[in-house]
Amino acid sequence: MFKRERRNIVKKNFYVTTPIYYVNGEPHVGSAYTTIAADTMARYKKTKGYDVYFLTGTDEHGQKVEETAEQKGYTPQQWTDIMAPKFKDIWSKLNINYSDFIRTTEERHKKAVKKIIKKVHDKGDIYKGEYAGKYCVSCETFVPENQVVNGNHCPDCGKELRMVKEESYFFRMSKYQDALLKHIETHPDFILPRSRRNEVISFIKQGLQDLSISRNTFKWGIPIDFAPGHITYVWFDALTNYLTAIGYESNPEMFDKFWNNAEVMHLLGKDIVRFHAIIWPCMLLSAEEKLPDKVVAHGWWTSEGEKMSKSKGNVVDPVEQANRYGVDAFRYCLLREVQFGNDGDYSTKSVVTRINSDLANDLGNLLNRTLGMYKKYFNSTVTVGSTKDSFDEEVENLWNEVVADIDNYMNIAQFSKALESIWKFISRLNKYIDETAPWTLAKDENNKDRLAVVMNHLIDGLYKIAVMVYPCMPESGQKIWDQLGVQKDIKEAKIDEVLGWNLFTPGHVLGEAQPIFPRIDMEAMLEADKDPMQVDPELKIENPIGIEDFDKVDIQVVEILSAEKVKDADKLLKFKVSFGDHVRQILSGIAKYYPEPEKLVGKKVLAVTNLKPRKMKGEISQGMLLSAENEKGLKLIEVDSSIQPGSKAK
Repeated sequence: MFKRERRNIVKKNFYVTTPIYYVNGEPHVGSAYTTIAADTMARYKKTKGYDVYFLTGTDEHGQKVEETAEQKGYTPQQWTDIMAPKFKDIWSKLNINYSDFIRTTEERHKKAVKKIIKKVHDKGDIYKGEYAGKYCVSCETFVPENQVVNGNHCPDCGKELRMVKEESYFFRMSKYQDALLKHIETHPDFILPRSRRNEVISFIKQGLQDLSISRNTFKWGIPIDFAPGHITYVWFDALTNYLTAIGYESNPEMFDKFWNNAEVMHLLGKDIVRFHAIIWPCMLLSAEEKLPDKVVAHGWWTSEGEKMSKSKGNVVDPVEQANRYGVDAFRYCLLREVQFGNDGDYSTKSVVTRINSDLANDLGNLLNRTLGMYKKYFNSTVTVGSTKDSFDEEVENLWNEVVADIDNYMNIAQFSKALESIWKFISRLNKYIDETAPWTLAKDENNKDRLAVVMNHLIDGLYKIAVMVYPCMPESGQKIWDQLGVQKDIKEAKIDEVLGWNLFTPGHVLGEAQPIFPRIDMEAMLEADKDPMQVDPELKIENPIGIEDFDKVDIQVVEILSAEKVKDADKLLKFKVSFGDHVRQILSGIAKYYPEPEKLVGKKVLAVTNLKPRKMKGEISQGMLLSAENEKGLKLIEVDSSIQPGSKAK
């Protein structure tokens, strides 16, 4: 048994989202990063007592999807039905526990889009016009002339732009420029990190243009009821997904709970921050809906110091990495390695170092040492103690600081800083062991009470650590609890219930220590990662020879004139071969590989011709036929039939 400190928890609501991922691309480390961050945030808020809704999904409309589907021989719906499950599968493998997975081809979403666009239109904020300008098919966005880069390329993805001229409906986004600026200025945490906030403010102050929200040159999208022949432009379609999933059109009670009366946080990559921090809030202002509380943009990932690309073969596969290191270790390294908002580099060396240092050494050793000592000194049974000193107070005070720091960091999506705070506490407990020296206390029966206090601080600390690491590393948090003998699902853990100390009741039996994070041999892993098809300048040659040695060997092309078994010799075949100007006899021990040797007549093969003649089974052999062997057997090395007998190999 163990104690739980119960407190009155005020029920609060929290809604966290990832972007909806475009179905034309496979999930990658960037999308995994966002989704793991959102999952971690959702789990953390649950430990804080919030009622949490976590949304992810796929963006399935648009010209690019229509064109790709056609190229691959599918309808757009068939193509999206193939691609969307890939995201669900990978999120499952990364232990992502979302509340809902939205697809923009669902009927509920189409209804929500029709509702918001009608509401904005009825307000007079949508008008008919004509768009003539440059358009990026990849980003599904029109690009003003002053944003075009490198002659005629998109500023976001770098791809070449198309000239488009068509009738379009426009959203009066410029109307909401001042209201949006005021909201950003009065809500300092609306756009995070602050560097992105400054970037957005600067962009808005250049002057917002009205936004084209319809297309009529392709069909794969949501039709606009008041505009026959037009479909909804991708951003008015895609962004509305955040409302769809929480009942905007179909469930007013749910919508009121998770939008109007919730803290709403959007997590996304920095490449789409303008859409979420400018277009989206302007849409909501027009529709007279509450704005999200936080729009948080993270940076981009490189791989081993280089931009990821399929041609370079350095794209990080999140599932492969999770299989290699473990799901929890992969999740931890992504969130710990770089401050959320900054660009980061994913490298084998940094990941392995992080796993060995933070997980295996710091946390793993703390768990193993503590359980090992408790078993040795108290037979793994929790024992009461009361003799405290300043070391205990320091640990308890630090815990209070760490809890507050973690909450502050998580509220602004600084996952790396939050994890750093947890490890500050882990390091302090490791130091606490050295300061209190349980092995010395155990030598004197008079120190038994003091020893119990020390050991109880350690198991309490591990109990708390499990709760704190659980959002990032769910399986590891549960394993720590299991080894502490806590027979409870850590999903139900609440931080408020573990703020105090003496969490375990006397007589509680602890479990056995088991390594959770095995150390990784860096050299062995780097060796295993070497591409066997790459040239190794350090390659070691066995039994090396010089070119002068090779020149001593005479290898020529010969044509087989006859082939038969040697009498009373199971292994030997006897060949007559032509050199063009003369004939020789060569014996070869390959009979078991050629049960019908006569079929070799007419083949041209390679032979070593300057070996000393030797007799075998009474027959003379005047050379050696060359062959190659693999797991399937042995074969003579044949050459092109056009090469003349007697030709020398060089």
